[in-house]
Amino acid sequence: MQETRPLTPAGRRIVAAAEELFYHRGITAVGVDLIAEHSGVTKRTLYNQFGSKDHLVAAYLTERDQRWRSLVRAAVDAADTPAQAVTAPFEALRTWSETNTRGCAFINALAELPDPAHPAHRIAANQKLWLLNLFEELAVAAGCSHPTTLATRLLVLHEGAIATQPLSLDSLPESTALARALVRAAGTSPHH
Repeated sequence: MQETRPLTPAGRRIVAAAEELFYHRGITAVGVDLIAEHSGVTKRTLYNQFGSKDHLVAAYLTERDQRWRSLVRAAVDAADTPAQAVTAPFEALRTWSETNTRGCAFINALAELPDPAHPAHRIAANQKLWLLNLFEELAVAAGCSHPTTLATRLLVLHEGAIATQPLSLDSLPESTALARALVRAAGTSPHH
């Protein structure tokens, strides 16, 4: 799939159907026939738009990633202080989890597509690295000590909350409270 080519209406329907099916049933369990049927297009249209199932999986994850990043950026922008911004991704996760109840599509994709050369594997891995880097940037902006270590700890808490979501443990409030405690313990410089 060419990144610069906008999706046609049929392409958008295909990605929407693929997202629903891949997220709820698994990437490897869902074939292109089922996606074509659910999106109301022929297999030929699907292949003309995406070229392969692998590229369709990459398009599905790219769409999700863009929505997630937009939600996180909005939460960061809505934070009252730089210290609150550091834990804003946890607020975004609370909102996101209201409609995404089967865990993390990116963790699921990494488990189903272990080959680092797979285009969707790279997208899923990059999504996690983006969040790690964002935590570090926000920690630096808030004047926190040891921002790299703090970012790693926050990522582990964030991902743990997502990974335990299918167990109905509701670990997000505890993860968020612990994240805030870590940020407080890292302190902020007086000018922040």
